[in-house]
Amino acid sequence: MATETTTPATEFVPGRRVLDYLPGVALLIAVGLLGKYTQIWVNDFAHDREWRFPDIEYVLWAILFGLIIANTVGVHRIFKPGIGTYEFWLKVGIVALGSRFVLGDVAKLGGTSFVLILVDMTVAGAIILVVARLLGLSGKLGSLLAVGTSICGVSAIVAARGAIRARNADVGYAIAAILALGAVALFTLPAIGHGLGLTDHEFGLWAGLAVDNTAETTATGYAYSEEAGKVAVLVKSTRNALIGFVVLGFGLYWAARGEADALAPGLRAKAAFVWEKFPKFVLGFLVVSALATVHWIDKAQLASLANVSKWAFLLTFAGVGLNTDFRELGRTGWRPLVVAVVGLVVVATVSLGLMLFTTRVLHWGVVD
Repeated sequence: MATETTTPATEFVPGRRVLDYLPGVALLIAVGLLGKYTQIWVNDFAHDREWRFPDIEYVLWAILFGLIIANTVGVHRIFKPGIGTYEFWLKVGIVALGSRFVLGDVAKLGGTSFVLILVDMTVAGAIILVVARLLGLSGKLGSLLAVGTSICGVSAIVAARGAIRARNADVGYAIAAILALGAVALFTLPAIGHGLGLTDHEFGLWAGLAVDNTAETTATGYAYSEEAGKVAVLVKSTRNALIGFVVLGFGLYWAARGEADALAPGLRAKAAFVWEKFPKFVLGFLVVSALATVHWIDKAQLASLANVSKWAFLLTFAGVGLNTDFRELGRTGWRPLVVAVVGLVVVATVSLGLMLFTTRVLHWGVVD
């Protein structure tokens, strides 16, 4: 399997020249703007002719154009460093998005998300481990798929890699399966949400719970609506915060079996491990939200941060498409993909049921 599908996005590598990133970043901007203006052009074209045509968000157009490029002519190596930064722009966009929430909303929705995530993660993780064993996958590959599906996609898999001393082949299979399912969720969940008549808040909550990778979660939410995208990012950030604890649990399990490096004893060592795996951009989101809550950010600055977030996500969505090569994903083999499919279906179904129960029956986490 190619290196690009077995490692996370390059982001910014120390020692690499800034000029090395420019071609790829320029391509991200070009694809993102093409998606944005395609949405405007298609809507105007349909409106002038009084056609009934669904308003396809620029998110999907940008990803679609990226997918076409990546899976036809391919992406030349000169663009690789730049397009590999899409996860950096994702983090910038999430931090800037913190200005759109007050801490009360974060606490209310985040608390609801935490309860739902624990239930969803337990059910989905257990089922994925059972299915992986039934299909004859190695225990560590099953663990990686469970971590990636129930918590945070590629980031969680990479975080767990060293902790459970997984083979490079297992890591590559798990990442490829998660990326494939992320693409499926991106194009299917919004259609299902519209078919079920979900509100923007409900769909954002569902996307944040059901979609694995943070980039695909963000794109799925924004493909539904801007409000759904905001909620999806907040819920997914809550989910991301649990990476360290889950990876610690799997690390302790495999260490006890003598198949991973033992962690240093003591609570302090385990706390340091959790902190090392914790996604720091979540803290940036909370800091910006706190500054907005106490009105230390004025209206002009809020508008600027909103624009930063939109531009950063534009680059992210273009990068999602440009970094997805289905030819490489197809080399994974059918068994890891079957486990990932089961994981997606289970997580999506369980989280949908939990979301509808909490929002329509218990009225939890509904932010006015």
